[in-house]
Amino acid sequence: MTGTGDPAAGDVRAQARLRRWRMVLGGEEDGTGCVLGARDAGMDAALSALYGKGGQRSAGLGGSAPHVARWLGDIRTYFPGSVVQIMQRDAIERLGLSSLLLEPEMLEAVEPDVHLVGTLLSLNKAMPETTRETARVVVRKVVEQLEKRLAPRTRATLAGALDRSARTSRPRHADIDWNRTIRANLKNYLPEHRTVVPERLIGHGRAARAVEKEVILCIDQSGSMAASVVYASVFGAVLASMRAIATRLVVFDTAVVDLTDQLADPVDVLFGTQLGGGTDINRALAHCQSRITRPADTVVVLVSDLYEGGIRNEMLGRVAAMKASGVEFVALLALSDEGTPAYDREHAAALAALGVPAFACTPDLFPEVMAAALEKRPLPVP
Repeated sequence: MTGTGDPAAGDVRAQARLRRWRMVLGGEEDGTGCVLGARDAGMDAALSALYGKGGQRSAGLGGSAPHVARWLGDIRTYFPGSVVQIMQRDAIERLGLSSLLLEPEMLEAVEPDVHLVGTLLSLNKAMPETTRETARVVVRKVVEQLEKRLAPRTRATLAGALDRSARTSRPRHADIDWNRTIRANLKNYLPEHRTVVPERLIGHGRAARAVEKEVILCIDQSGSMAASVVYASVFGAVLASMRAIATRLVVFDTAVVDLTDQLADPVDVLFGTQLGGGTDINRALAHCQSRITRPADTVVVLVSDLYEGGIRNEMLGRVAAMKASGVEFVALLALSDEGTPAYDREHAAALAALGVPAFACTPDLFPEVMAAALEKRPLPVP
């Protein structure tokens, strides 16, 4: 007999259910009667060490670096990379293992991801020099992965936006966009001559040969913005690599640090930040405002949860003044894959009243947001 009526198949499914319940319950006296094999027992021990509570999963990771390093190796053996990253994050947050990341051998055992980079940046000032070099290797690996994923599409999308915004109606012959010119003049088609009379020429701009737009990334480096800081640093480096865009990157808490001169290497940018501390958006925007030389060709991108510790009315006044001068202003509550964070709704509403919608943006959407801002068209708000 085969199919759903096969007793043997039913037994296999029943055993699989018991096995899953045994793994969930995590105890030998769980009532399932299921005995785990060697691999399942190893998985169960790794889960118990992290998620155990008194009497059930209580092995614990303790504070021993060798013990934790072995556990990190175990979870990489038993679980896929995405699960490993979640378990690492839980271990750091639930069990307070951040201090162990100051040891190079521990860093060599972890699975690098954006959240781990954020944790390392928060420990930056406490790192001994021997650990700092290992941390840079870990951070660079994550940055290179992000650049490989995000850079090609960002460059292509923004190059197209710059090209469209730079088109001219009086191009030189070599710059004529013949496809668009023909489409624009089809009404002037002369059947007897089988030709189109081009009354209006449309040309490619020369955006790639000179700076056409200026972009200022203004990044909140308070503790809750760690992932946004990582992504913003990568995007800042990508934008800085485009000759048609003059890019400035500013990070802030209660102080303001201009990291523009380090944009050639996003790893240098990241190690120039200091996660944590308060927030003074007004002071950061004052710095950005003072660096604007061509308002009509400038895009300012504020990445912040908008919890302002500075002067609220001055902050809003600066945004209004920049908008009035012709600056395109973009407010992102987060630049990450984590969804909308907690944010100051009153300040978000006040920005919206000024014509600046505040919204969370994923890294994959960011190129489209920037393209819309460069072309001065409505932003693709999710």
